Amino acid sequence: MPATVAGLRYPHTRVLLPRTRLAYVHLENLLTDAKRDRSARVSGYVAIWLPEEFLVLYLQRGELVNACSHNGRDFHPVAIGAAVEKVPAEPEYGEICFCEAEDEQLSCMYTSQTHPPVPWPSELRATEPSSLFPYLTATTFDGLVEIAAEGEVNYLLFRHGSAHTAYLSGSYGGTLVERVSRLFERDRRALHVTVRHWLVPAPLPVQAATGLVQAYRDLATSLVLRLVADGSESAPAIAEHARQTLVTTHPPLEGFSFNGRPPRPVVADADALTDAIAALLNEILWTAGNHEGNGPEQMLRELTYERRHLFLSAGLFDKLSWKLA
Repeated sequence: MPATVAGLRYPHTRVLLPRTRLAYVHLENLLTDAKRDRSARVSGYVAIWLPEEFLVLYLQRGELVNACSHNGRDFHPVAIGAAVEKVPAEPEYGEICFCEAEDEQLSCMYTSQTHPPVPWPSELRATEPSSLFPYLTATTFDGLVEIAAEGEVNYLLFRHGSAHTAYLSGSYGGTLVERVSRLFERDRRALHVTVRHWLVPAPLPVQAATGLVQAYRDLATSLVLRLVADGSESAPAIAEHARQTLVTTHPPLEGFSFNGRPPRPVVADADALTDAIAALLNEILWTAGNHEGNGPEQMLRELTYERRHLFLSAGLFDKLSWKLA
């Protein structure tokens, strides 16, 4: 793992678990405790340094809601279940820490990891405060500025060209201006410093729960098997064609398969996933279903009955072409 990743340090309001060898920590127990223990139901992040990968798990009020991975080149979003599975049950190497952080900081972290920054003007020296801050003031900049030096990541939030909130990795005292000024002290700027910026970060997205993803996989598979049992032998091919047609507008369908290909992890929020599944089920049933009488309604009613409360809360029934009583 590159040294710049191995030494990454993000801001925090409280350290719940200092950086520790992963062999001494049971990740599943840590996440379960964060969900069950009232005092541990906090917003924050779990950072995990593996030999070949760096993982960041995002929590809000004790619930694991998103994850990112750095593969040595760049960050990318990763499905929560896939991220947890990357951590060996009995790891020999690796380190872990658990830190509390405000939701706004988590949004800053996720934005900087998953969205390309806005380019600076070519003539601007962004690492020089005498150039950077007058530019931000003159443009009445609204958004996020990230200042990173030797793995220490800091975030500044601006409104109308003035910094109103700072999330700093170091323990700096004093006013906001004094704390930010220290980021640009001469001895720090001698290190490798990068300054990037984004527009106002969106709230941290919440991935669809692993249980909902599996429920939708089971439903789609059961529908295809039911159609085959009812005489539509081409149902798997129809379903796969429908998936490939819809995947451009519904990316979560990359996590499904009807041709024997192992399903890929799903990285999407619950609404986007539900929209994708509803579109897929509608297309399959319109193409391969028996439309005599109330065939599609009856089939969907039977296939969704056991998990009807889950599907109802996710809004699936409202997006199907057939209304189920």
